[in-house]
Amino acid sequence: MIWLLRYEKGRLVEFMKRKIWTYAPEKTPKAKPPELVKISVENKANELVNTVLKPAYIRPLPKNPQYNYIIDIYTKWHRSYFYFYAINCCPFPNAISPSFDTGFARMEYTGKNQFSLSYMRHTGQWWEIYSELSLDECLVKIRDEEIFVK
Repeated sequence: MIWLLRYEKGRLVEFMKRKIWTYAPEKTPKAKPPELVKISVENKANELVNTVLKPAYIRPLPKNPQYNYIIDIYTKWHRSYFYFYAINCCPFPNAISPSFDTGFARMEYTGKNQFSLSYMRHTGQWWEIYSELSLDECLVKIRDEEIFVK
C-alpha cells in the first residue's frame, strides 16, 4: 500500500491510500497424517502417558494446597498436530475456574512418518526445538527432557 500526501503551506491537505498489486506466493499445504499414523501415534502416546507421565507427575491431593497442581494428563489430535495436555486444579476459593488445561508438548506431522517437536513457552507460544524425528524419538524426548513437563 502506498500513501500519497499533499501539503499546502505546511499543512496536510489531502492524503490517499493507493493499493498496488504484489506477488504473494502460495502457501505449501501441510502434510495430512494418514489414519494408520494417527492410530499408532495415539496408542503409543497414551501408553507413555499412562505408564510414565501420570505416575511421575500426578500426585495425591496435598493437605494444604498453596499452588495449582496437575490432576490429569491426556492427548488429542487437531489437524496435523498431536498435543499433550495437563489438567491443572486451582484449589483456591477465589479461582476463576476449578481447573484449566495447558498444553506442554506438540508433535507436528511433517510427512513420511516424521514429526517436529515443540514445547509451550512461558509466553504462550509453541517453540519448535526438534524437527524430522520419528515417533519413537519424539516420545523419548518427551519422557526424558524436563522442558516438556515441569
